[in-house]
Amino acid sequence: MKNFKKVLSIALAFTMLLGTGLLFTSCTGNKAEIALITDKGNIDDKSFNQGSWEGVLEFAKANNISHKYYKPEEPSDAGYLASIELAIKGGAKVVVTPGYLFEVAVYEAQAKYPDVKFILLDGEPHSPYPEPKFETKSNVASVKYAEEQSGYLAGYAAVKDGYTKLGFMGGMAVPAVQAFGYGFLQGAEAAAKELGVSVEVKYHYTGNFEENDTNKATAKTMYEGGTEVIFACGGSVGKSVMAAADEAKKVVIGVDVDQRYDSATVITSAAKGLGTSVVQVLESIYKTNNFDTVFGGTTTYFNASNGGVGLPTVVIGQKDGNAFDRFKAFTKADYDLVFNKLAKDEVKPVRTIKVTAETGYATADELVKGLDLSKVSVTTVQ
Repeated sequence: MKNFKKVLSIALAFTMLLGTGLLFTSCTGNKAEIALITDKGNIDDKSFNQGSWEGVLEFAKANNISHKYYKPEEPSDAGYLASIELAIKGGAKVVVTPGYLFEVAVYEAQAKYPDVKFILLDGEPHSPYPEPKFETKSNVASVKYAEEQSGYLAGYAAVKDGYTKLGFMGGMAVPAVQAFGYGFLQGAEAAAKELGVSVEVKYHYTGNFEENDTNKATAKTMYEGGTEVIFACGGSVGKSVMAAADEAKKVVIGVDVDQRYDSATVITSAAKGLGTSVVQVLESIYKTNNFDTVFGGTTTYFNASNGGVGLPTVVIGQKDGNAFDRFKAFTKADYDLVFNKLAKDEVKPVRTIKVTAETGYATADELVKGLDLSKVSVTTVQ
């Protein structure tokens, strides 16, 4: 968790730079050895772009390496590839791409630029659908995360804190979102067994990753129906859930990065160590020189054992801040106990289950049976 905390500690400085405009000038030099390409979001999105960029900033500044980010002119495979090529023309020897949207672009770039190293977060290179060919060449580090562990921690914490009516609002049923949800249910189950209580969960996929009125209305309906806390696991869907929670005086669990700074309704977040993983791969390139044997040409899962997932444990800008202050009873000590079990593989949440529907939407019965739930009942929401 040390690297996870270290990356979080620079986020405040990052935010201050955004406010003063200094970050912009640091990213517009003629040459940059380490480049990050943003997806369709912005560098201050409090999600994948920002979390990944914070890792680049930490490593590059500590080692005096030039760095820059590029925002594609259009959010498409061609647009992403064009930005990658622009970064390489600008001197990039390492290109960081945050998210599965870059899978096709990196697939094309890895062969075209064999001397450039790519760090692809949350994805694996492949040719376009509908018949994708997956191939990760030796100059690519494909990084994924054990979302089921992060989701497990969130579900466990919620129930241990006294919540027994939970909600899950995932975006599209892609593997990462599914894993978050499955872990959430398993964590709730473990806590419910410890406490001897029954838990009800309303489970829903929005079919998008958007902030819109429909998603807000769904969250509002859940809250009005008695749901106490919703795990918002769908990018900008979370903003819709937070808005509904604010009106209903209910709470939210964020995702990917610490979203407590987005809304007072967020009690915690099922976070990925985006910056931590970027730093570790960069260290293998510049420090330990073992990129080829550790990360290159393969998919590496970051998990609890290497700081890849977890609930936030620090408050940015507050040396003695309590990241658990929005819980009613769940404490850092409680968290450490369950986190260490995951880190030591004493608890192994299931990441995938058999789902019949082509959409990837599991039925309530598939969730209960596939995840061996007995204290947690599930109702799927259409």
